[in-house]
Amino acid sequence: MELSQRSRDIIDFERTWRALPGTKAQAIRERFGMSDSRYYQLLNDVLDEPGVAAYDPLVVKRLRRHRDRRRRARFDRQYGGSESR
Repeated sequence: MELSQRSRDIIDFERTWRALPGTKAQAIRERFGMSDSRYYQLLNDVLDEPGVAAYDPLVVKRLRRHRDRRRRARFDRQYGGSESR
């Protein structure tokens, strides 16, 4: 399945945003015209699309790894160690 242009744009942005002036949130607003919260929702959807890893394997692997770490940390904070047995 081929990626949409928006999906490719999001992956391309993730590859290059550090070279842009200003903050990432500013760059997201300028490039995509949306809040950074909405952008991250779309990014997570893109990372789950079939074929995205074939488009840019290194960037997608890095982004998925970061997402998994954040999810694990959130889970550990919420459920790990708060119970005393």
